[in-house]
Parts: sequence; structure tokens; C-alpha cells
Amino acid sequence: MAVEGSVGGSEEQRVGDGELGEEHRAAAEFGGEAGRGLQQLRARSAGGKALGKRGDQWAHHLLMRRIAGRFPDDRIRSEEADQAQALDTDRGRVWIIDPLDGTREYSEGREDWAVHVALAIDGSPLVGAVALPALGLVLSTGAPPALATPDPTLRMVVSRSRPPEFVPQMAELLGAVTVLMGSAGAKIAAVIRGEAEIYVHAGGQYEWDSAAPAAVALASGLHASRLDGTPLRYAQPDPWLPDLVVCHPSLAEAVLRAVGECGASTAQ
Repeated sequence: MAVEGSVGGSEEQRVGDGELGEEHRAAAEFGGEAGRGLQQLRARSAGGKALGKRGDQWAHHLLMRRIAGRFPDDRIRSEEADQAQALDTDRGRVWIIDPLDGTREYSEGREDWAVHVALAIDGSPLVGAVALPALGLVLSTGAPPALATPDPTLRMVVSRSRPPEFVPQMAELLGAVTVLMGSAGAKIAAVIRGEAEIYVHAGGQYEWDSAAPAAVALASGLHASRLDGTPLRYAQPDPWLPDLVVCHPSLAEAVLRAVGECGASTAQ
């Protein structure tokens, strides 16, 4: 599975290879391995909900073993284990993983699903990898894609199953077209890869839904924040992180203003 992109983003937005090089490489390696295994599992299956559950569990156990084996002193927060268990502190190192982001899309044979592997240090998403197995790609903070030039016709990716109610009004305010897509990782990856300019979500998510793609987005020089513009914080006691916006930095002011004009707000 290829790792796409060249090094980009400001030094404030990413940690160089010399400081967290092993973690950057491990995130990409583990995410890619899980993605390949999920592809092989799907190729041997007839699909359906049972496949999604099986894939989730298989990838979860693989990633837990890989991270614990390489970084035995680090904590791990996974979608598939102890979802409701609170962390006592966001200080230190916490791996945040979504073994299979977009279970429905995976089960249906679609391409818009992903594997997320992230590392938050003192609450900041500093390391991340988003494997897009159906595309044969891994987006990583170790080699984040260069910042793309916005398309003249702005494209806003939204959930194909639960788009926020304010999306039509926001698209009109920004002069944007909407693109329906599956998993959160696939949607943010579309912005990272320059296939869209804006992703806005307000329908409820957890840390594992966005930690890895947000890390790569920030490393690529994109804007990523809560709907009110405040920074994304991870490894919080409660994993609930219901809203975010990822967009080209040149559009951040206009996007956040449009969010406010539509009456959307940061959920608690």
C-alpha cells in the first residue's frame, strides 16, 4: 500500500521525523497492514453486516498487538474496546485508533472506508495515518501530502447518511457544491488530497473518528478545528467529540463565519 504525498505543513503544525520519526513510520505501517488484511478478508467474503463486525474485530486485535508490541508503555483508546471508559488524564501519550472507519461502506464493497491510527501527546494529535485500502493509499504525518490549490468551484464533502441540517444553507453561502461520501476518514482524506476543499460535521462523532485524519490534515497545512474555531483536543476523559471542520486554510475564515450564520454551534 503506497504512502502518498511529500513533506508539507508548517513546523508548528507537525513534528519532524527526528523527534517522532518512529511513531510516524509505525502509524503508517500498522494502518497499511490492517488495511491490506481487511481487503483480503473482504475478498473472501460475501459481504453483509457480519463481515463488518468481523473486520472491525480483526483489525482491532491486530492494531492493539502491534502498538503494544512497539510502544508497551503507551495507552491505547480504540473504538472496539472500552468505548465508554474515561481516561484519567490527557497528559502523556495515547494512541487513538479506529480499526475500520466506515463499516457500512466496507460491508457494501464501496471504496470510501479507512483505517485510522493516531497518537495524541498531551491532547494534541501529533501523529496519524489514514489507510485508504480500496485505493491502495496511506496518508501519513510522516510524509503529509502537499497543500493543494482550491478548486474555483468549492466542494464540500458531507455524510451520505447523516448530513447536518444546515448543509444546504452553508453550501449556498459559500457557493459550494456538496459531495456525499461515507466514512469520516474518507471525507477528510478527500480534503487532504485536494479532491474537496471543505468538510463540516455536526452530527456526533468520537475521538477515533477524527484523530488520525485531523493529524494528517494539520500536518498538510489544512485548517482543522471545532465548529467555533477552537483547537481539536484528544485523549479527553470522555471520547465524545461531536463536531469539527477541516478546510483549506484560505477558506477557514469564510467557512467558520458561514457556520455561525447557519446557527451551528460546538456541541458539548
